[in-house]
Amino acid sequence: MLGLIFDIRSFSVHDGPGIRQTIFFKGCLLSCSWCHNPESRKAEPEIHFLSRTLSGKCFTENESIGRWMTVPEIMNLVEKDIPFFEESGGGITLSGGEPLAQSDFAARLLELCKEKNIHTAIDTSGYADWKEIEKMLPYADLFLYDLKLADDVQHLKFTGVSNRRILENLARISLANIKIHIRIPLIEEITDTTENLEQLKNILSETKGIERIDLLPYHHIAKGKYERMNLHYGLAGLGEYPHQKALQVKEFFSNTAPLVSIGG
Repeated sequence: MLGLIFDIRSFSVHDGPGIRQTIFFKGCLLSCSWCHNPESRKAEPEIHFLSRTLSGKCFTENESIGRWMTVPEIMNLVEKDIPFFEESGGGITLSGGEPLAQSDFAARLLELCKEKNIHTAIDTSGYADWKEIEKMLPYADLFLYDLKLADDVQHLKFTGVSNRRILENLARISLANIKIHIRIPLIEEITDTTENLEQLKNILSETKGIERIDLLPYHHIAKGKYERMNLHYGLAGLGEYPHQKALQVKEFFSNTAPLVSIGG
């Protein structure tokens, strides 16, 4: 069994509790206008050619993105971090891209981690058939669940897909007694409108199992990635999200979950 992975990062502290190893799956069905990992979108390995100038001379370099890995290869890396997991209450997080798009591979990783008492988390958009999520439920301790736009038309406009399946899956996960951390990207005049925030709050107020809400203010760190990959970045002119506005949104959600944070 092979999985397409584009990055593995140890000592992550923003993808769930404790010190974590985050495994980034390549391939995503969404095309969010603000995506910070455009290299994760295509479900295939890619090679990009980078031009650099050094001492007046131009050089071309190859950048390889994504490689096929086996479950044992990844587990060998995971097991090296077990002492850090045990010390900090951490574990592994499957992220992306979209780990649910490679559900058999992802479920097998989670299963082996649970056999070793490693805490498991899935960072997902929730855009998948329920049967793909159902494979994960016996082995998942936590879902990091992205919610972007409550209105289906707006969701389709800015992410390329409907949100109906996403909202339905969230409701079903909430009934499975699995902990949920909601992640809301804050994009000025897109996700932070009064109407959208009120609609999201209504949805979350009716959802069980939510431990916390993490507000993720927009930043343009990914701009360089789009340039290197020759991709259009529609939000290139948008500035960093104002901290004062983020504080106001945090206050707005303060009674919706036990903990509301800025930045995760």
